[in-house]
Amino acid sequence: MARKLSAYRIYLIYAGVTAFLFDFVFTVNQLYRIEVAGLDAAQLVLIGTALELSCFLFEIPTGILADVKSRKLSVIIGLILIGLGFLTESLVTNFWAILLCQVIWGFGYTFTSGADEAWIADELGGKNLEQLFLKGAQIGQVGALLAIIASTIIGTVKINLPMAIGGVSFILLGLFLYVFMPETAFHPTPVEDRNSFQQMFYTLNVGFQYIRKSPFLIVMLLICLFYGLYSEGLDRLWIAHILENVSLPSVEMKPIIWVGTINGLAMITSICAVEYIKRVLKKTGKLQKIWLLILINFMMVATIIVFGLAKNFTMAFSAYMSFYILRTTNSPIYRAWINENIDSNARATVLSAYAQIDSLGQILSGPIIGFIAYKTNTAVSIIASGLILSPVLVLYFYLLRKSHGLR
Repeated sequence: MARKLSAYRIYLIYAGVTAFLFDFVFTVNQLYRIEVAGLDAAQLVLIGTALELSCFLFEIPTGILADVKSRKLSVIIGLILIGLGFLTESLVTNFWAILLCQVIWGFGYTFTSGADEAWIADELGGKNLEQLFLKGAQIGQVGALLAIIASTIIGTVKINLPMAIGGVSFILLGLFLYVFMPETAFHPTPVEDRNSFQQMFYTLNVGFQYIRKSPFLIVMLLICLFYGLYSEGLDRLWIAHILENVSLPSVEMKPIIWVGTINGLAMITSICAVEYIKRVLKKTGKLQKIWLLILINFMMVATIIVFGLAKNFTMAFSAYMSFYILRTTNSPIYRAWINENIDSNARATVLSAYAQIDSLGQILSGPIIGFIAYKTNTAVSIIASGLILSPVLVLYFYLLRKSHGLR
């Protein structure tokens, strides 16, 4: 029976189900921490920092298992650990226990990160991967939207129920893959090519050496750092801000319905925004990209600050939705502009360095935003996140002035 399911179909099932389950859990977990566990703003941010740090530290060691032993085994272990982390969190309310759960599921996520794509690339011999990944992403978007709706409905019954169901489902998915996931093309990576911390530092060093030769890439690296720094506080605290500082409409609805509605609308608008950007991006020249990025990032800073200042629901909702659309629109333009200025033979190495800088930015900002939240409140913390993002405007204007001479 296992032979009847091809690797191609297994990957699409995996992509759709994992996208569904992550959003199924994420729709309610912040509300659970606020309403049931009673965590304050500083604790919410520090929990996010623990997750980011866990993913950052374990990415390389867990990658060794996928390279040396089995991609399939790595994915299965990862899914089971993710499920255990989510399931356990649904049963506890202590801050330290919830923080430990983030470490567990973050550890599990590193087992799946990269191993899933490496597995399917092996099985398909590296052919037709772009179409498969695109189809998987589209299925994932649909799955995520359905998950938000389902989680909102189930969460009205009991707020931690989607977390528990999601945790168990991740474990069941791991067992499903144990039975049906083929692994016929795996070959252990030679010792000299295996992932290690030394290899990671070597890759980063090579990437930074390349970046140092390009004033453009140096500036974009600083922009990448600020993107990491600003995002952590906003992502962890936007729900708490709405619940604590914004007057919700008088309509009798549970907070989970408001959060689910906002998440659902944000998902739909992001799908439309990305599709629109994909169509116009090819026609956009370098100077147009700079002006677009300046305008978008100025509006991002403004909408974050307005969201932090908002006291009524209409103002908060409009600001957050505007920011979400702008953020979704900004990402592909920013990534495209970077890629246009990197030689193909160094692209993977340089992009890896950028990814590490973004992660470090998120890890560093956690304690900073957490301290601000501890001393003040969520509104001030969100405004601070907007101000942290504002230096990118200066950097983009610098690139605009130097655009004819930078490479």
